[in-house]
Amino acid sequence: MSRVTRFSAVFALVIVGVILLGACAPAATPAPAPAPTQAPAPTAAPPPTEAPPADPMAELIAAAKAEGMLTTIALPHDWCNYGEAIETFKAKYGLEVNELNPDGGSGDEIEAIKANKDNKGPQAPDVIDVGLGFGPQIIEEKLVQPYKVATWDSIPAEAKDPDGNWFGDYYGVLAFEVNKDAVKNVPEAWADLLKPEYKGQVALAGDPRTSAQAVMSVYAAALANGGSLDNVTPGLEFFKKLNEAGNFVPVIALQATVASGETPVIMRWDYNSLADAATLAGNPEIATIIPKDGALAGVYIQAISAYAPHPNAAKLWQEFLYSDEGQLIWLKGGCHPIRYNDLAKRGVIPADIAAKLPPAELYANAVFPSIDQINNAKQVINDNWDKVVGANVK
Repeated sequence: MSRVTRFSAVFALVIVGVILLGACAPAATPAPAPAPTQAPAPTAAPPPTEAPPADPMAELIAAAKAEGMLTTIALPHDWCNYGEAIETFKAKYGLEVNELNPDGGSGDEIEAIKANKDNKGPQAPDVIDVGLGFGPQIIEEKLVQPYKVATWDSIPAEAKDPDGNWFGDYYGVLAFEVNKDAVKNVPEAWADLLKPEYKGQVALAGDPRTSAQAVMSVYAAALANGGSLDNVTPGLEFFKKLNEAGNFVPVIALQATVASGETPVIMRWDYNSLADAATLAGNPEIATIIPKDGALAGVYIQAISAYAPHPNAAKLWQEFLYSDEGQLIWLKGGCHPIRYNDLAKRGVIPADIAAKLPPAELYANAVFPSIDQINNAKQVINDNWDKVVGANVK
């Protein structure tokens, strides 16, 4: 066998062996495939952020400021400290206060609403402060709109309309306001007013045909002269005698007429008399006398006109008056605010204000007529003043 033949044979065997060895070798393990990239587990979405609860007062203040003005009526600055109340309200909220007929009576306030139903100008009142007896009338004639202040629950139930058409604001007792420089002997009882020494000296702080204060004065005279909460006629008879004696002066008495001596003895709510005494500061000296007989208490009420040109400012005014701040302003003026018991219970009445209030024993015999009794008295007085008394008060 030649070298070439032998080499070829050996080479062939080697090739066959390599092939056989490759066939017997274990299969190569493939490299593992890279693990797929996993998305992160979803995170729970945070709860939606809740908008802070709306502040009703903030919204009301903004709406009132957009209106820019409040129109009041028949609020003398010395009546129940309304001067401080108005100025505080203006400073607190930056609103203009348009004051109509400061010396008007409750009847004037109601007539102003009626006369300006279609008038959005400056002669249309937004709010009124009238005697309790006018409550049914303003509802019946649809002159007011309902509203309940935030402190509604602390207003006594008997001093508010359940639907919010009106709500009591303060109360007082009828007193004799006397200029002590002009009157030698201060009267202590209603009968004293008939004495000759009071000739040309006695007057009412309002027209009894329109003014709640004057109506209640005649009512109080009735209690002292044989009448009752259900019988006001003796009060008319008393003023007839007063007029016939020449003691009655048929003018609407004001602080100025008392101070000048034109009307040195008048019937006035205790808080108004106390305010006059403070304002006049002894020039002249003013005495506030709760009569020994016929001590009659009266409640006044607040309401918002159904035709108010500035309804949001009107609501803000009520919120202010019925807040602790507003109630204490009234108390500072000698009025007993309608939330007085609540203020006292919570101990928020400043000691200096409490010390200036008249002694509680002066009010022990005061009586509070119901709204129906007041309405009856008002009607009787309105219908019979001219023909019984015959004095045109103006």
